This record gives sequence, C-alpha cells and structure tokens, in this order.
Amino acid sequence: MTEFLTTGPDNALCHTLLAHGAGAPMTSPFMEKMAGLLTARGLQVSRFEFEYMAARRSGGKRRPPPRAEKLTGEYLSAVNELASLSPRKQKLVIGGKSMGGRVASLVADELFSTGSIAGLVCLGYPFHPPGKPENLRTAHLEKLKCPALIVQGERDPFGSRTEVEGFNLSPKISVTWASDGDHDLGPRGGSGYTRAGNLALAADTIDGFVNGIG
Repeated sequence: MTEFLTTGPDNALCHTLLAHGAGAPMTSPFMEKMAGLLTARGLQVSRFEFEYMAARRSGGKRRPPPRAEKLTGEYLSAVNELASLSPRKQKLVIGGKSMGGRVASLVADELFSTGSIAGLVCLGYPFHPPGKPENLRTAHLEKLKCPALIVQGERDPFGSRTEVEGFNLSPKISVTWASDGDHDLGPRGGSGYTRAGNLALAADTIDGFVNGIG
C-alpha cells in the first residue's frame, strides 16, 4: 500500500501527484516548498515515495535507486490507489522532481490514453546524466502524446537551456525556464534572480498549465 502525503483542499478541481528525486525523500525541502506553493494556488497535491526510499525512512538498508524503467509499476500502482481514495472525480496530473518526473513521463501516455490523467509535470527533468550529454533520455519524449510541462533551470547539469532547445521534443511538451537555475531551480548569487522567485514561477506555471488542460 502506497503512503501518500496529501495537502490542499479536497474540493480542488485538480489533484497533482508528485514523486521525489533519486536521492531525496518526499519531505525534502524542495518537495515541501513546491507542495506548499501549489496548495497556496488552490491545487491539491499528493506526494509518495518509491519502495527503496520508503525503506530508508523506516531504517532499512540504504540502497541506490533502481533504474527508472524498474519503477514504472510502482508509479502506476500509486495512480490507481490515489484514484480509489479520492472522494470525487478530479482532474489528475502526474509528475515529480528529477527522477520522479522521468518515471512519470514513462507511464504518462499509457495513463493519458485511458483518461486516467490529464497531463504531466516535470520539475528538473534529467535529460542526461551530468557530464554525459551523449546518454540522452529523450526517445519517448519525442513521441509523447500527453500534454506536458517541464520546468527546467537554465544551467541544469542534467540538461541546460542551450542543450534542451536543440532537442527534438514532442509539440505536446512546453518548457518553462527558471532564470540561471540549477537542478533545484536555484540561481547563483549576484545573478539578479532568486530561488524564491524561480520556485514561485514554477508554481505559477504549473497552476496555469493544469487549469488549461483536460
């Protein structure tokens, strides 16, 4: 049984399901802040952890994350369980931070084709491992049919603006750029931008995206 951490109004028109990144739990500062910003905009947000991360929380052995493809079954189960728990029919958008968003992207078209979800949101998509731009993780994104939003830092080592703007991504994908942002959307000191401003931009863009689909 998946453990959900849910915040926001039960009568929200949209429910957003978010998974964590590879090395941080659903209660990481980034996930806490984004959930708070989204619920402040009237969205209901549920976070969950993959089994390997939940095991760390309960004192289990610290294992490295499995390959993203190995986690798709867990994401599908989380979607099904959340649907059974929802008190009423809501528009559901799935996604996550970094690896969590990548796993969601791998199941998005399957769920979209059955009407189970309305869209996909990725916060800091890992287009490639840092320092290995030749190892792209974009093949499925070229044909994606599910409406999708990626919020990406302009200097993200997993895929910078210069790199990503050269990729052949599906027209269903829109990308919003966090000015001078890193993988957590944070800018450098003296850049003229702030982490708070970039995170607020992310939340505003997600709010507009989810209200414009489905």
